[in-house]
Amino acid sequence: MTDTMRALVIDRTGGPEELHLADVPRPTRVFDEVLVRVIAAGVNPIDAKTRSGRGVSAAIGAWPAVLGFDFAGIVEHVPYASHPLQPGDRVYGMGRVPRLPGSYAEFVAVSTLSVTRMPASLGFAEAAAVPLAALTAWGVVVDTARVHDGQRVLIHAGAGGVGHFAVQFAAYFGAHVTATGSAGNAEFLRSLGAEHVVDHRTERFEEVAGGQDVVIDLIGNAADATGTRSLAALRPHGLVVSVPTGAWPTMAADAEAAGMRATGYVVAPDARTLDIVTRLIDDGAVRVHVDREFPLAEGAAAHRLLEGGHVRGKLVLRVADDPA
Repeated sequence: MTDTMRALVIDRTGGPEELHLADVPRPTRVFDEVLVRVIAAGVNPIDAKTRSGRGVSAAIGAWPAVLGFDFAGIVEHVPYASHPLQPGDRVYGMGRVPRLPGSYAEFVAVSTLSVTRMPASLGFAEAAAVPLAALTAWGVVVDTARVHDGQRVLIHAGAGGVGHFAVQFAAYFGAHVTATGSAGNAEFLRSLGAEHVVDHRTERFEEVAGGQDVVIDLIGNAADATGTRSLAALRPHGLVVSVPTGAWPTMAADAEAAGMRATGYVVAPDARTLDIVTRLIDDGAVRVHVDREFPLAEGAAAHRLLEGGHVRGKLVLRVADDPA
């Protein structure tokens, strides 16, 4: 194995055109880390935000920088001989970018706490689309909102990466789910478990879907004051969980003034929770939707499509061919 690898990198923040292929040092596994040969990498909004100079770009310590949190691939090296994961295992997980180089590359080194065996029912491209989005949705729906049987839950952008998992998790735990989305995604959202779909282009959700116990806000005030308007869709003392960072700076004050509760959420790369998601996927209770797969070299096109909006489910970068 050589000391370098092919990766999609940026030399500075900016537009999608800043993404380009380069040879960079292959990561060295240390302590509890596992070295994984990446087959596919998920594309997430945080990747595009970081590339543009927002997101976690302030923590980039050296250039060129390799983005990408999600990966699915093959274990190459493990911490010790009797480790539960072994070379050749098919795994997926989520890295800590930019503390470590990301998954837009041939190899990634990650803590064993952040990687687990991928679902047996999924291929690498589908598996790479799961970790960050599913862990975020689980953290918001289950750990934070504690959604349970009979609750009314409104999920904004329900057809997106995090949203399409959030709809499924909320429905799985017995909630009456309403999702916002386009008319073209209505059938897709109902197939995920949404009982009602609000067309954000023709309806005001606070007028047709009031009295919610929980609002899962995946938009914030970045578009049409969605965050602020969500308060009007809640029952008294209801809860809004807003995921986008910086998209609703006055959230806490606005919620308090309206007599509601509000919190943000930040995802953690937790393999134990991902194991639960894995079981739900293999049992057929949850599915992942990949909108489109791009070769690694076309990462800029994937970022442009993501930033254009209207992606159903997830985008994935193909880093290597499936192993024989």
